[in-house]
Amino acid sequence: MAYTCIKIRHIMATDKRRRHVISLEKMPPEVVAAFNAKYPGGITDCEDDIEQYPKPNGELFYAVTIELPDDIYLVKIPVEIDSLDDVQQWLDSESDAEMAQLTGTAGEGSSDDSTLPDDNISQYGSDESSDDD
Repeated sequence: MAYTCIKIRHIMATDKRRRHVISLEKMPPEVVAAFNAKYPGGITDCEDDIEQYPKPNGELFYAVTIELPDDIYLVKIPVEIDSLDDVQQWLDSESDAEMAQLTGTAGEGSSDDSTLPDDNISQYGSDESSDDD
């Protein structure tokens, strides 16, 4: 962390460009053009470049850097972080769905009857030969 702070101070001392923090929705046209040139696929292209920054109140925000000749912009990107409960619920639903698929009970309610999936066996005919000739 100390190295990062020293590195940032050095960069800021040598780079006299103005710095801005803006939201994705409020980008001026020149920043929109630079963003589209850097990330032609939109937000999905910038996923690898998203960095986490602390606010003065301790909360975090996520942003990508867009550099112009006179300015450097941190463009805030909306990132939704899953809570531990959300992840556990997702994992539980995945394992329930996989189990239902393996047992063939997907979409069926639980019942005490043990029936075959196709209990209409009359459609298959019988093993007895008919002597109606």
